[in-house]
Amino acid sequence: MKSEISKTVLLVDDDIDYLNQTKFQLEKFGYTVISAFGQKEAEKFLESTKPDFAILDLMMENKDSGFILSWKIKQKYPEVPVIIATAVTADTGLIFGIESKEDKNWIKADLYLEKGLRPDQLHREINKLLKI
Repeated sequence: MKSEISKTVLLVDDDIDYLNQTKFQLEKFGYTVISAFGQKEAEKFLESTKPDFAILDLMMENKDSGFILSWKIKQKYPEVPVIIATAVTADTGLIFGIESKEDKNWIKADLYLEKGLRPDQLHREINKLLKI
């Protein structure tokens, strides 16, 4: 299940358990993982480094940290695929996605996923985004 070419992923979350488990899975797939514990730490990384793709939590320091970080990534690196992976629907009952053109205009992410995805599902979604 390893990737042919090593890609660097920026993985951002404020749940240390999710961060560590997902980092472990991504490394098993062959990706180089830069993990950041929250929006501010990720922004520091982005000042000097361009990831091949990013996986962001939605609610971190702020309820919209993932949206803000996704917007900043797309401003600096528009070609970098961004996945927002969140449990916001399970936690709050709020339902949203990036299906409509209106949603895509304000949610600057390429893919929205609910947390709890099986590792093989996550790998397939990443490969689709990276066109592997």
